[in-house]
Amino acid sequence: MKLLRKPILFAAGGMGYVLLEFLWRGWSHISMFAAGGLCFLLLGRLEETEPKLPAAVRPLAGAAIITMVELAAGLAVNRDYAVWDYRDRPGNFCGQICPLFSFLWIGVAWAAGKLYRALSEKLRVIE
Repeated sequence: MKLLRKPILFAAGGMGYVLLEFLWRGWSHISMFAAGGLCFLLLGRLEETEPKLPAAVRPLAGAAIITMVELAAGLAVNRDYAVWDYRDRPGNFCGQICPLFSFLWIGVAWAAGKLYRALSEKLRVIE
């Protein structure tokens, strides 16, 4: 089971992100599954390696992680703005990231950190 722990967590993050997009805008893109899975693993790594960070700082760091993954995904798969387009948002960078969504990622990062810890613990129990 230990071998499956990271793939299960990746899949949970990918499905969670796609679900958020469906709830937010009614559709998603397959690349968002990969971005969500990667974000979830990175946020989990932050939770595991930096648990002494103040509770208010971890979600801020997590939001920065999500924003950077969003930028990388955007530059890789969203050059034609078919997946998302922030060009009309104030403060956007190349139409791929914007301050408004970076701010929203704070709450997502907080929730994802808690979910990661809970799922990770459940997976350790069944190993």
